[in-house]
Amino acid sequence: MTRQNWRQFDWLLFGAILVLSIYGITMISSAVQGDPELVSYPLRQVGFLVVGFVLMFAVAFFDYDFLGTFTIPIYVFVLLLLALVGVLGNTLFGAQSWIDFFGLFPIQPSELAKVVLALAMGKYLAMNWEKMGQITTVLGGLAIMAPLLILVFLEPDLGTAIVLAVEGAFILFAAGLRLKHMLIALVAATALAPTFWSLLQEHQRTRILIFLDPTADPDSYFNVNQALVSVGSGGLLGKGYGQGTQSQLHFLRVRHTDFIFSVVAEEIGFIGSAILLLLLLFIILRLWRIAAQARNPFGTLLVTGVTAVILFQTIVNIGMNMSLIPVTGLPLPFVSYGGNAMLSLMLMIGLAQSVSMRRKKIEF
Repeated sequence: MTRQNWRQFDWLLFGAILVLSIYGITMISSAVQGDPELVSYPLRQVGFLVVGFVLMFAVAFFDYDFLGTFTIPIYVFVLLLLALVGVLGNTLFGAQSWIDFFGLFPIQPSELAKVVLALAMGKYLAMNWEKMGQITTVLGGLAIMAPLLILVFLEPDLGTAIVLAVEGAFILFAAGLRLKHMLIALVAATALAPTFWSLLQEHQRTRILIFLDPTADPDSYFNVNQALVSVGSGGLLGKGYGQGTQSQLHFLRVRHTDFIFSVVAEEIGFIGSAILLLLLLFIILRLWRIAAQARNPFGTLLVTGVTAVILFQTIVNIGMNMSLIPVTGLPLPFVSYGGNAMLSLMLMIGLAQSVSMRRKKIEF
């Protein structure tokens, strides 16, 4: 590690993430005020952020190619954790996706799966960069993704399983996936759709059905409706920080996690929401830049996976807050409350920074 490497550290990306995370903590503080059970959450999120930045710098310190040599043991370790969830996992929000070791800190292995998928698929496809025209290479990439996706889906955590599928698709596309293979995948997905529907849990099917027809189950649609009221009533400047009726009167559920965007829209209005979106867009564009300037295919694919996760979760979270997408339970990156989500994001940003610090171009 040299001083030159640190000069290529993306400080603008770091600054944007810091500002956005502080923005999130501020809104979490507003969302949970008046609730004795949640009053400690803003301070806890500060702790997660501090630990996350420590992890980010620690990962960035190592050459990502060196970290890539440990891909197989890391991949196997995360698979074992996911399998262990089915035996020892705790159930929360309908999904058995948490392991609490000795009551110290509950771990959500599905969040780590996002990190290891970028590492494993990126490494494999980079090693087979010249063979992307062969179907066997594509199938090899899918074989890496499948165990992670299946174990997460069986928890059941449909939202994270879809994130993994989209992340893998982005990495394959960036690696040069051929059009004929895309068409084959589309036909296969269409043929398997009825089987996929039959495997969904009842509450997962309900979320999709009430999205298509809200009158089918008004009770299940209640929180989405409250989110729409929150977003629609904020106007240009909002009702004022800590003055949102839907959030402060607790009509809006899980307002500090899945529906934090509705709190932003109601209390700070269109201007506050636009600032949040611009920060997220800036982060995505910086990551895109890092991927484009990576010194080798592994770096490009690795950062592509990181970008895909942040981009997709942003679109889905805001979409479900505005009833444009079925509710999936995906948090808004760097804004929603959650220790595991924050730490996994920081691990991925650390990997992206490692790529940035060792990019092929040095800009002055």
